[in-house]
Amino acid sequence: MVENLCFTIPWSKESFIQELSNKSLTRYICAKTGDRAIAYAGMWKIFDEGHITNIAVHPKYRKKGIGGKLVCHLINIARKENIKKMTLEVRKSNIAAQKLYFKYGFEIKGVRKGYYSDNGEDAIIMWKNNI
Repeated sequence: MVENLCFTIPWSKESFIQELSNKSLTRYICAKTGDRAIAYAGMWKIFDEGHITNIAVHPKYRKKGIGGKLVCHLINIARKENIKKMTLEVRKSNIAAQKLYFKYGFEIKGVRKGYYSDNGEDAIIMWKNNI
């Protein structure tokens, strides 16, 4: 499962089932090669805001532009659904992801101290306005 390869604290299968069952709140997209999922991205729609919950690309398929396509697709979904701004949290150490989000117009707006329970790492809060 892509989730287990990408995150130190992966979501459980049950968490994904619950997430996907709430169609009024969640939007998920998946990138595949053949019939194999290699990446996915998720977003919550909360009134006129979008909260990117996760973006995961199988390690074998990184640095091929897939993450950027997923972010771009989420932004397009947001536009179609009248979402005005988007937010996300990213590990302070995940510079590659931060660079990707900067590329698509996200800006650092704050820090959540000790956000990640596995090691107490801070999360960088990023926002993109005027979707």
